[in-house]
Amino acid sequence: MTVAPADLLPVMQRSHGAGTLEVKRSGGATRIARLHQSGNARIRVPKTYGKALEAVLINTSGGITGGDTLAWTISAAPATETVVTTQACERIYKSSGDTGRQESAIRVGAGASLFWLPQETILFDGGRLQRGLDVSLGEDARFLGLETLVFGREAMGETVASAFFHDRWRIRGADGDLVHADDVRFDLRGAGETADPAVLGGNRVVATLVFATPDDGESRGLMVAGARALLKDATGGASQIGDKKGGKVVIRLAAPSSYILREQLLPVIALFLGERALPKVWSL
Repeated sequence: MTVAPADLLPVMQRSHGAGTLEVKRSGGATRIARLHQSGNARIRVPKTYGKALEAVLINTSGGITGGDTLAWTISAAPATETVVTTQACERIYKSSGDTGRQESAIRVGAGASLFWLPQETILFDGGRLQRGLDVSLGEDARFLGLETLVFGREAMGETVASAFFHDRWRIRGADGDLVHADDVRFDLRGAGETADPAVLGGNRVVATLVFATPDDGESRGLMVAGARALLKDATGGASQIGDKKGGKVVIRLAAPSSYILREQLLPVIALFLGERALPKVWSL
């Protein structure tokens, strides 16, 4: 058998995409100020009748594998209201060795509210992803961030024995001080590791929700009480951290299936959205 030299072997095509959305306040409503998209990144702004502008992020390549890159930049001007979601779940496919990368940079102007609500990320066996979320908040800005990770598709009977996933969050306030820092890292190298009680304990879906708000401790306490009441039968918890000048609410959940977790999350998301409409793509 003749083996082709390494420089003659076919090189697998990688996908690279970048999307930028800037919104402004105009005529009493939040409107597009600038939209740019390249590669496999697309941004759609459907017509809605609520208070907030809704943006839907799309990865036309259908997922991320080793060597792929995807970058989102969202900038919200002062006093705007924006809800950002994704058209579908993001899929992290088996990699031949390289690590896929996704970076999201979000700027929220003074008095603005931005709700980052992507649908679930599904990690396939052999998948590798490095993901970062960098948020900068203006004075009295509000930010709700949610990320959900699914270990394989339960309906297909998939298991994830080997995979790498690193999710890094950094949220900073108007003064540049750190409001929230989070690093979640899975480096799986054998079947059954996620079943360990110290890891997932038999669950296959995990979610983190962070609400950074200028509200005082009493208001945050009411939010936590409301969330706990909605999540009384869920695996996880809710807490609030901060002082009279503002702080955050943090919720972490785990569930045996994405459907169960979504059932639990929907009323909690609606709680934090208030009068704003839940994106239609999130409907069960």
